[in-house]
Amino acid sequence: MATQSDVRRIALSLAGVTEDPDDLRFYLNGKQFLWLWQERIDPKKARVPNPDVIVTRVPDDVAKQVILSSDRAAYFTEPHYDGYNAVLIRLAKIRLPALRERITESYDVVREKAARPTRSGSRARRPRPAAGGSRGRRPRPHPG
Repeated sequence: MATQSDVRRIALSLAGVTEDPDDLRFYLNGKQFLWLWQERIDPKKARVPNPDVIVTRVPDDVAKQVILSSDRAAYFTEPHYDGYNAVLIRLAKIRLPALRERITESYDVVREKAARPTRSGSRARRPRPAAGGSRGRRPRPHPG
């Protein structure tokens, strides 16, 4: 069985990690890699943090499916995370070595993504039009 103290100790042992002062959330270079699950208790109300469940990132959907099938008592997902490379972990059901592995994997996903080179020009920005400008459109001829 793991606790939030275990989560905090493991996460903060990783190089460059910072913790949100108001919540159990951890970041590497400003990118979140571990957080408390925000559970929807009432469909008409906002989600609330569940202190017994954390969310970690995984490399891809194949890894997600392998993890989910490896221990259904410890790992699960919900519709909110469909299509998102993350798993939810019940702290009461996971052993410390497995918790360390999941947290380290989540950290590595964010670290490796940040280290990937970007293609130059692939996200080039267009210059903004001057105030009151045509936003890059040509003026239409006035019917006349």
